[in-house]
Amino acid sequence: MDISKQVLFSLSVIGGLNGLMLSLYFVLATKRDKVSGYFLSALLFVISIRVLKSVFLYFNPNLSGTFIQIGLSACALIGPFLFLYVKSWRYPKIKTNWLFHIVPITIIIIGLGILYPYVEYRRLWARYIVKLIYLVWLLYIVFSGVQISPLFSKLLAKSQRLESIEIWLISLFTGISIIWLGYNLGAYTSYIVGAVSSSFVFFLLLLFWILKRRNTGPFFEEHIKYGDKKIDEFEAKEIIDKLDHLLAEEKLFKDADLKIADVAKRLRISPHYLSQLLNDNAGRSFSSHINIYRIEEAKSLLIKDKHFTTEAVGYQCGFNSKSTFFSVFKKITGLTPASYRAGNQ
Repeated sequence: MDISKQVLFSLSVIGGLNGLMLSLYFVLATKRDKVSGYFLSALLFVISIRVLKSVFLYFNPNLSGTFIQIGLSACALIGPFLFLYVKSWRYPKIKTNWLFHIVPITIIIIGLGILYPYVEYRRLWARYIVKLIYLVWLLYIVFSGVQISPLFSKLLAKSQRLESIEIWLISLFTGISIIWLGYNLGAYTSYIVGAVSSSFVFFLLLLFWILKRRNTGPFFEEHIKYGDKKIDEFEAKEIIDKLDHLLAEEKLFKDADLKIADVAKRLRISPHYLSQLLNDNAGRSFSSHINIYRIEEAKSLLIKDKHFTTEAVGYQCGFNSKSTFFSVFKKITGLTPASYRAGNQ
């Protein structure tokens, strides 16, 4: 093997191994309730399998047909795992519908592999099965692009700057798209193009991820001054809906020490962004928004739980003092807690 091929081989293999190591890291580092980390791990794993298969086949044409089949089959899951990762960031509550995207494709690919093994049906795989796999990959790239389309709009808006997670999502999406393009261009140029492009993307994503962890550089500036410009109405409604769902389902408002940073972290946006969004698009502050939920809960308790004193109701709903509860309750309802309870006997 000459020097140029040795360099090409080394770079490609290192890229694939980097993907495997990152995949293992995200499995070990992900908390049980953070499914996005598992989707990212799975995504990096299937890409790495595809890359390593390409590299070893290019430099060893006599590679086992079984290994080739595994590498090609892995491509069928790259798109779905990309889509699930992107969606899990935008909709943190996603839990079960991932089976709908993964199980049918896995069953079909395994079934095709058993009925038509690559070793015996190379021409069938080259003409039809591989093209079907790449079509599925492409469709899920399109689905993922639709999911993060608001981020591209934000990227093009000169008055707004992306947060680190938003840049990460765009970078990952772009990288996977480049890998898909690399493998499809490889059919007309060189088979190794896909593997090299994959390794290059891995290196860039690894560098980006390291910088993200250190939270350095201008791309990772979270506190953005928006001036007089409102956040996009569609994006604002989507985030407020997620905020309201979180408050209604988990009753976070009952925590008297609840901070905007706590909620923003759950929504995976910056505190400044959440504050700006509520002020400009909902016409109220974060504390006012939380107090609306507290008062609704208080109204319910005042009627249903007669054994609670009005003061106890306030503490139960997340207020840290009697005076604050009485003041906010009267401001929102026009009545004192006692008057409200008396009028709803």
